[in-house]
Amino acid sequence: MTAIYKPKLHSKLLIFFCFLTLISTPIFSQKENPILKYTVSILQPETHSYEVELQCNKWKQDSIQLKMPKWMPGYYQIMDYPNSVENLFVRDLKGKNISFAKTNDNTWVIFGVKNRAFSVKYNIKTAKQFVANSYVDAGHAYIIPENTFLYIDGLLNIPLSVKVLHDKKWNKIATGLEPILGKINEFSVPDFDILYDCPILIGNLETLPSFKVKGVEHQFVSYNAGAFDHAAFMEKLKKVVEASVEIIGDIPFKKYTFIGIGPGRGGIEHLNNTTISFVGDGLEKPENMNRVLNFVAHEYFHHYNVKRIRPFELGPFDYEKGNRTNLLWISEGLTVYYEYLILKRAGLVDEQVLFKNFEQDMESHENNPGKLFQSIQQASYNTWKDGPFGKNEPGKAISYYEKGPLIGLLLDFEIRNATQNKKSLDDVMRNLYYNFYKKQNRGFTEAEFQTTCEQVAGISLNSFFEYIYTTKQLDYEKYLAFAGLKIEVQNTESKEKGTVQKFKINKIENPNQLQKNIFDSWMEK
Repeated sequence: MTAIYKPKLHSKLLIFFCFLTLISTPIFSQKENPILKYTVSILQPETHSYEVELQCNKWKQDSIQLKMPKWMPGYYQIMDYPNSVENLFVRDLKGKNISFAKTNDNTWVIFGVKNRAFSVKYNIKTAKQFVANSYVDAGHAYIIPENTFLYIDGLLNIPLSVKVLHDKKWNKIATGLEPILGKINEFSVPDFDILYDCPILIGNLETLPSFKVKGVEHQFVSYNAGAFDHAAFMEKLKKVVEASVEIIGDIPFKKYTFIGIGPGRGGIEHLNNTTISFVGDGLEKPENMNRVLNFVAHEYFHHYNVKRIRPFELGPFDYEKGNRTNLLWISEGLTVYYEYLILKRAGLVDEQVLFKNFEQDMESHENNPGKLFQSIQQASYNTWKDGPFGKNEPGKAISYYEKGPLIGLLLDFEIRNATQNKKSLDDVMRNLYYNFYKKQNRGFTEAEFQTTCEQVAGISLNSFFEYIYTTKQLDYEKYLAFAGLKIEVQNTESKEKGTVQKFKINKIENPNQLQKNIFDSWMEK
């Protein structure tokens, strides 16, 4: 709606508008970093809420603008984090109230704080158990930093500290934050990006037997995990990690923690940890174990693919507006592809289970009418409104979780065939990791991804990338044949869905030597 301005604006109103304009602009003239100390107090968890205090000193401006993030990297949806803030007030160290104003749904401006130490206190209410939401109850606390810590607009790169006070009945904290030596439950944080990358789980937690891969410790800490064979599970998890590391060849952290948050939904990847909804009951059944290991392999491989091998748009993060990219089909879809391969390469599943994973994705994608309306590139960009599985607009959208691994499968076979099986998609991922992350410390663009694939393959891939940018039908027969495989399609009738296609991957008879070599190396025989 276009505003209509009167020629004579009241002078006080004009001053007020000018004032709002000034305070809405981030201040960058601070010559030295303020001292920021956060304390999270979870002393009455049965209320499903907790208190946060920010102590700030050495702020050199008259006012300061604080914001609460509206989303968290890894979950590409605008959340209601600002709405969970209650009872906010500001005081100096003598207990005197300091004035402030809430200027929009996630912004608070505090006045008169130049060279003045002050404290901001507020409560966070929680209601929903989900991997992207903070949640506390009488038994535990799961703290999402984006759902907890206000940041200074324009100063995300400054150091800070975090202290956690919790219910005395609880025995442990699990987080990727770096503890301060000699302090109890206090952590040193180099900047807000690292803070927001490290969720915190608190409660009576159980630590499973840890293991090392290439000298780097990996541990699994969980709340309410249920009954299962810990040693057997961790032995399988070690094989998952080893197979993942083998693809890239580098471990970029000193320690990694799998954080099981108990029953719930979803998982979120981070630089040196992942939070996952985890229940170990029923893991003695192979299908349940395979499902959980696929899930964990996906989140672990993400520390490479998306946290480090990342689209250019995913960093620096805009915690208020979000970061849209066309490339989530790489970050998520190719990670699904690798979760399937990792379990096979780890010796945890056979080729029939591997085939079944792709068959299920084929059935989901090919029976979705949205494949005629939306490309996988568009699905990546529109996930903020369509959701990651395209369910917000059924019949008009697709899921990069389903088409993505199929693209990965066909692209891998294309590269292997073009190079006489001397190169594969693994080489593409390693190239992206070492060239863009390690060497240039940045993400890659769409053009750079295709160029990298073409450099590895040694051919133009313009025709193949039509599968990315258009709704062109995937040619399973052509690309599966490169590995001596074929696809069988059967139509079945359903009262609810009408005609439904069923897919089956089989080996062809009498493959030639190149086909056999590609299949064997893909399966790592």
